[in-house]
Amino acid sequence: MLRSILVAATLPACILCLTAWSIETDRSTDDKQGLFEIRQEARRFIAQENVSEHEQWNVLEPNAKVLVPRCAVPLQAQWTPKSLGRSKPSVMVVCPAAVPNAVMKRWDVPVPVRQKLTSN
Repeated sequence: MLRSILVAATLPACILCLTAWSIETDRSTDDKQGLFEIRQEARRFIAQENVSEHEQWNVLEPNAKVLVPRCAVPLQAQWTPKSLGRSKPSVMVVCPAAVPNAVMKRWDVPVPVRQKLTSN
Protein backbone atom coordinates (compact mmCIF):
# COMPACT_ATOMS: atom_id res chain seq x y z
CA MET A 1 0.00 0.00 0.00
CA LEU A 2 2.81 2.42 0.90
CA ARG A 3 4.54 1.64 -2.41
CA SER A 4 1.34 2.52 -4.33
CA ILE A 5 1.03 5.81 -2.50
CA LEU A 6 4.70 6.61 -3.17
CA VAL A 7 4.38 5.82 -6.88
CA ALA A 8 1.19 7.88 -7.16
CA ALA A 9 2.85 10.80 -5.41
CA THR A 10 6.05 10.81 -7.48
CA LEU A 11 4.51 10.10 -10.90
CA PRO A 12 3.37 13.71 -11.52
CA ALA A 13 6.87 14.97 -10.70
CA CYS A 14 8.40 12.51 -13.19
CA ILE A 15 5.96 13.58 -15.89
CA LEU A 16 6.81 17.24 -15.27
CA CYS A 17 10.52 16.45 -15.66
CA LEU A 18 9.93 14.64 -18.94
CA THR A 19 7.71 17.37 -20.36
CA ALA A 20 10.30 20.01 -19.44
CA TRP A 21 13.00 18.24 -21.46
CA SER A 22 13.45 19.19 -25.09
CA ILE A 23 16.18 19.14 -27.67
CA GLU A 24 16.37 22.93 -27.24
CA THR A 25 17.62 22.40 -23.69
CA ASP A 26 19.77 19.32 -24.36
CA ARG A 27 23.11 21.12 -24.72
CA SER A 28 26.62 19.75 -24.64
CA THR A 29 28.43 19.35 -21.33
CA ASP A 30 32.05 18.44 -20.56
CA ASP A 31 31.12 14.75 -20.87
CA LYS A 32 28.31 14.46 -23.43
CA GLN A 33 27.43 15.94 -26.78
CA GLY A 34 24.06 17.67 -26.76
CA LEU A 35 21.34 16.75 -29.20
CA PHE A 36 20.85 20.48 -29.78
CA GLU A 37 24.35 20.79 -31.28
CA ILE A 38 23.92 17.56 -33.25
CA ARG A 39 20.70 18.91 -34.78
CA GLN A 40 22.36 22.27 -35.46
CA GLU A 41 25.14 20.58 -37.44
CA ALA A 42 22.53 18.68 -39.46
CA ARG A 43 20.69 21.97 -40.10
CA ARG A 44 23.91 23.65 -41.24
CA PHE A 45 24.59 20.81 -43.67
CA ILE A 46 21.03 20.82 -45.04
CA ALA A 47 21.07 24.61 -45.48
CA GLN A 48 24.15 24.22 -47.69
CA GLU A 49 22.58 21.32 -49.59
CA ASN A 50 19.36 23.25 -50.16
CA VAL A 51 21.31 26.11 -51.73
CA SER A 52 23.79 24.10 -53.78
CA GLU A 53 21.41 21.40 -55.02
CA HIS A 54 18.28 23.58 -55.28
CA GLU A 55 16.49 21.14 -53.00
CA GLN A 56 14.19 21.84 -50.08
CA TRP A 57 14.83 19.61 -47.07
CA ASN A 58 13.76 20.03 -43.45
CA VAL A 59 15.75 18.59 -40.57
CA LEU A 60 13.69 16.59 -38.09
CA GLU A 61 14.63 15.69 -34.51
CA PRO A 62 17.42 13.22 -33.70
CA ASN A 63 16.44 10.24 -31.59
CA ALA A 64 16.03 11.52 -28.03
CA LYS A 65 17.51 8.28 -26.67
CA VAL A 66 20.92 9.01 -28.19
CA LEU A 67 23.69 9.61 -25.67
CA VAL A 68 27.21 10.11 -27.01
CA PRO A 69 30.43 11.49 -25.54
CA ARG A 70 31.42 15.06 -26.29
CA CYS A 71 33.27 15.53 -29.55
CA ALA A 72 36.85 16.80 -29.23
CA VAL A 73 36.84 18.26 -32.76
CA PRO A 74 34.19 20.09 -34.79
CA LEU A 75 31.24 17.95 -35.84
CA GLN A 76 30.91 16.92 -39.48
CA ALA A 77 27.82 16.04 -41.49
CA GLN A 78 27.08 14.11 -44.67
CA TRP A 79 24.22 12.27 -46.26
CA THR A 80 23.80 8.86 -44.61
CA PRO A 81 25.08 6.26 -47.08
CA LYS A 82 22.33 4.10 -48.60
CA SER A 83 24.55 1.09 -47.88
CA LEU A 84 23.64 1.42 -44.19
CA GLY A 85 20.12 0.31 -45.07
CA ARG A 86 18.10 3.25 -43.76
CA SER A 87 14.69 3.33 -45.41
CA LYS A 88 14.35 7.13 -45.37
CA PRO A 89 16.86 9.89 -46.12
CA SER A 90 18.90 11.19 -43.22
CA VAL A 91 21.96 13.22 -42.43
CA MET A 92 24.73 11.53 -40.53
CA VAL A 93 26.38 13.81 -37.99
CA VAL A 94 29.86 12.46 -37.36
CA CYS A 95 32.32 12.94 -34.55
CA PRO A 96 35.70 11.66 -35.79
CA ALA A 97 37.35 12.02 -32.35
CA ALA A 98 35.45 11.99 -29.08
CA VAL A 99 36.95 13.28 -25.85
CA PRO A 100 38.79 10.41 -24.12
CA ASN A 101 36.26 8.04 -22.56
CA ALA A 102 35.80 4.34 -21.88
CA VAL A 103 32.95 3.86 -24.36
CA MET A 104 33.80 5.07 -27.87
CA LYS A 105 36.50 6.89 -29.78
CA ARG A 106 34.25 8.18 -32.56
CA TRP A 107 30.54 8.14 -33.26
CA ASP A 108 27.87 9.05 -35.78
CA VAL A 109 24.23 9.94 -35.25
CA PRO A 110 21.63 9.80 -38.03
CA VAL A 111 19.26 12.76 -38.08
CA PRO A 112 16.13 12.25 -40.19
CA VAL A 113 15.18 14.76 -42.89
CA ARG A 114 12.07 15.26 -44.96
CA GLN A 115 11.57 17.07 -48.25
CA LYS A 116 9.53 20.23 -47.95
CA LEU A 117 6.23 20.10 -49.73
CA THR A 118 6.05 22.62 -52.51
CA SER A 119 2.84 24.20 -53.65
CA ASN A 120 2.39 24.99 -57.31
